[in-house]
Amino acid sequence: MDVNPPCDARLLLDGDALVANWRDFAACGPAEAGAAIKADGYGVGARDALLRLAAAGCRRFYVAHWHEVPALLPLPDGVQISVLHGVADDVMPAALALPAQPVLNTPAQVALWRQTGRPVELMVDTGMNRLGLAPAEVPDLAAGLTIAVLHSHLACTEAPAHPLNAAQLGRFADLAARVPAGLYALANSAGAGLGPAYHFDLIRPGVGLYGGGLLPDGRPSRTVAHMAARILQLRDVPAGSSVGYGAAFVAARPSRIATVALGYADGYARGLSNRGWALAGGVRCPAAGRVSMDLAAFDVTDAPPLAEGDWLDIPFDPEAMAAVSGRTSYELLVALGRRFERVWA
Repeated sequence: MDVNPPCDARLLLDGDALVANWRDFAACGPAEAGAAIKADGYGVGARDALLRLAAAGCRRFYVAHWHEVPALLPLPDGVQISVLHGVADDVMPAALALPAQPVLNTPAQVALWRQTGRPVELMVDTGMNRLGLAPAEVPDLAAGLTIAVLHSHLACTEAPAHPLNAAQLGRFADLAARVPAGLYALANSAGAGLGPAYHFDLIRPGVGLYGGGLLPDGRPSRTVAHMAARILQLRDVPAGSSVGYGAAFVAARPSRIATVALGYADGYARGLSNRGWALAGGVRCPAAGRVSMDLAAFDVTDAPPLAEGDWLDIPFDPEAMAAVSGRTSYELLVALGRRFERVWA
């Protein structure tokens, strides 16, 4: 018997906003715009994001791990998947079988992949001291390889005046002049906003596609996701009574409290306790008490009449939520849980 119960929480996703964000990156200069869809498309669903962006013209997509690739198949014609963490001995069988290309980060990875004779992408560390080859070793390591893309990654793009941005740009430009490659790529979402000098041939927007940070022209990225949660119970709470763990909310007046099927297990951050809000009939309904694993409560006293089983709309502007929760927009997006029914419009 096929039993498929309905979900009590929905992630409502705006495909037009996703595509419009990508098009703004694609239009910011002559550089091609790819798309990072790692961490399940920053929480919105990698396969769905890929299909919508590919239909809009995006051809290069980036994930972190090889095990992210199978869920993206079959790929639309002309689409390239690249895996940012490179290769290791135990993933080589999968890497050779899957239609994806590694981004190599260490001399050992280069030696391992060189045996395949296949094209590859290289990551160069120009100052982040994270993943990547040392610039001095790249010319020798690159000899004999067909390098599809030579990458680096900026460390301080959210602080445009930071001197490390210009230093990394200079190091990468110097290397790009000496190492032949099909394309050169330095900028992520925020890096694209630093100006054309940082764009080279390819930019790799990530969080900016999904509603975090700014578009290249300085406008906020369009919000892609919001939530809706079913009201499980309505309760009239007298003035002076508390709601939830730790009695963190105390009613200042007789209040109507709606408890909904949404919690931090779904990615509704605990930091939104007493700080988040829902909407009911256009009325803002503040969070009442701590967000727990599976539940959140909202004060719907001023909302139009509601019944158990109705749905509350939960706005999810990543930057606004980050400002009140103490988390980053990146954290909030990638934490979006698997219990949501994801509904694209």
